[in-house]
Amino acid sequence: MAHPSQLGFQDAASPVMEELLHFHDHALMIVFMISTLVLYIIIAMVSTKLTNKYILDSQEIEIIWTILPAVILIIIAIPSLRILYLMDEINDPHLTVKAMGHQWYWSYEYTDYENLGFDSYMIPTQDLTPGQFRLLETDHRMVVPMESPIRMLVSAEDVLHSWAVPALGVKMDAVPGRLNQTAFIASRPGVFYGQCSEICGANHSFMPIVVEAVPLEHFENWSSLMLEDA
Repeated sequence: MAHPSQLGFQDAASPVMEELLHFHDHALMIVFMISTLVLYIIIAMVSTKLTNKYILDSQEIEIIWTILPAVILIIIAIPSLRILYLMDEINDPHLTVKAMGHQWYWSYEYTDYENLGFDSYMIPTQDLTPGQFRLLETDHRMVVPMESPIRMLVSAEDVLHSWAVPALGVKMDAVPGRLNQTAFIASRPGVFYGQCSEICGANHSFMPIVVEAVPLEHFENWSSLMLEDA
């Protein structure tokens, strides 16, 4: 998860998020090179007293500074489109979870099971135990098996919400009356935090998301316990 004074992204916990981090670094290097070139040209133009008469009216330079930006945009667009299509791919999911946004909590339903669902509320600050995070902990975590394709169905019951977990590279709007779909694979075990990312009212800041990725055996034990308690 994020830590104080962090400048970059959270550590990736899914293949899609790793691709997004690589694309961010790729685009940032291009921006850095463009900025360096522009800064050099500005300093050169301001500081020199000489004038090159061939630069004042040069067809070759106009061709270069027209074609070069187009080439740079293509270099950025191709990997961007590739990741965009990767994020839309949902191939044979092992588990489907439906997340419903409410004012102001999330409810989860494991549709592959007959009666497995629960509401997830934020734990109030006064009830936190040592080591838990303020405004991020919930009374029920969304538990999923690691290294398995998970399909998320996201909707809302009242107003617009957004189900987002940065470490997994997932963000999907929850729209009343509409069922949106996304997918992720947790590549390692861990607890991953997110929050509603669409302003949804007075307590928008108080409906966190906690995804716990565990080995498949532990997930089966957890689901059996939840079904017994239901």
